[in-house]
Amino acid sequence: MRTAVVRVDVDPSGVLTPAQLREGMASLSALAPEVGATVVDADLAAMPPGRRQVEVLLAGDDADHLSRLALELCTRVFGVLGARPTAGVLTYVSRGTDHDALGVLAGLGLTGEIEREDGPEWDVVRVTLRKSDLERIPESRVHTALEASLNCEVRIITV
Repeated sequence: MRTAVVRVDVDPSGVLTPAQLREGMASLSALAPEVGATVVDADLAAMPPGRRQVEVLLAGDDADHLSRLALELCTRVFGVLGARPTAGVLTYVSRGTDHDALGVLAGLGLTGEIEREDGPEWDVVRVTLRKSDLERIPESRVHTALEASLNCEVRIITV
């Protein structure tokens, strides 16, 4: 299962005081495990208004569902304090696994086969894709995304 990092701006208009932001973070961290989430510790009071983002870690592949869940969680906490949280960017933590590679492909709307070969200096991952898929998405984009996620050499094979 992939781990998403969902960013939520909990105080976009800057209405909360430093004490409220600290209280909100403490409440959010305590409430997060109820939905299987973890909150990355951050000093929101040190951040400027409009940049007060929390990072909520959630397991799953459905980006829309995870974003909604994180936003609802933050709204439950910071909305009571007078803020109106807004959803931010969602990314995924990559551990360099084949599952991460499949997740990158899925994010691009592709399916493929992954083969991993242990090399003397680094791993080589062979990704087999359909030629027709690469007519929609440039191979260079797929290659770059996979190398960034896997941190190893990637070879794309088309069929």
